[in-house]
Amino acid sequence: MEAMEEDSLDIKDDHNHNYCGGKVRRSVSRIPGEPAALQPQQPGSPPAPAGPEGLQPDTSDTSDTGDPDSAAAAAGKFSLDSTSKFLLNAMAVEDYRKNHWPNLEKAIDRLLMHNSADHSCVSYAQIYGYIYKCVCQQHSELLYSDLTSKITGHLQQVSTQLQASPPEELIENFNVALTQYTTSLQSIVPVFIYLNKFYIESKLNRDLKEDLMKLFADHVGEKHLNTLMPLLIKAHSKPFQVQPSTMASVVNGLYSLRSEWAKLAPSLFSGFIPQINPPAVESQLSDYAALDQKLQMELFMNGFPRGDQSRKRASEDS
Repeated sequence: MEAMEEDSLDIKDDHNHNYCGGKVRRSVSRIPGEPAALQPQQPGSPPAPAGPEGLQPDTSDTSDTGDPDSAAAAAGKFSLDSTSKFLLNAMAVEDYRKNHWPNLEKAIDRLLMHNSADHSCVSYAQIYGYIYKCVCQQHSELLYSDLTSKITGHLQQVSTQLQASPPEELIENFNVALTQYTTSLQSIVPVFIYLNKFYIESKLNRDLKEDLMKLFADHVGEKHLNTLMPLLIKAHSKPFQVQPSTMASVVNGLYSLRSEWAKLAPSLFSGFIPQINPPAVESQLSDYAALDQKLQMELFMNGFPRGDQSRKRASEDS
């Protein structure tokens, strides 16, 4: 083998330890039988176009060399620098799977619990740091997929628990499940704000909270709507069969999940949400008066007094 002569060596190292900006000019004699892929790229060669996943195939022309080893090696060869980046990315994904996501998953489990003591054990600054690193390392899509899959699994368990509820307890249990979930989102959404801003909003044109509420509508609300709606209508026809606060919470919750559900029971939703029904017309004033009298009678029958009717109005005292 002939001696290797190095004319010059100018290598610059960036913050990721990737060598760039330098030129290495060497005079090397080829070892007989050595694959051409190991030969250094000649100075002045045009840069190879970027390939899939950031890999850059070597497109240097070897067709005129007549060397079959060179032609075969060049057909599937990638530059050393690009291969290093690919390996670093694979290591980053492995680090995400082993370290980042397991810690995030544990925090999500705690935040989905209704016990405030579980929430206090979560380090929000640490979790935000993990999410920040995941987004910066180009794992946004993977993180979003893992997050939605995790929450979907939780909601499927909630739906299974509601299926076991007796009919007379379904309204109350549904209200508890929805209230706990929306409370958990008040903690989950803020710590994922970096993912929301730089991936969900910018690339998916959506919002994280809206996506997570849609998951509840799909996996809980939709599954129990056919059973829940008749119970709500029946409870609305018999005031105080269910606590008014619970009725208001469930009806407003269903409307916030999907406003089109109000069309299934307009009279029910109009009792809690304004402007559901069309504007009143003069021809129906007698009907409105009858409904008002019916409501007053139901209140009286349930122990609410009408008040002292013997006293005159203030305007009649003169």
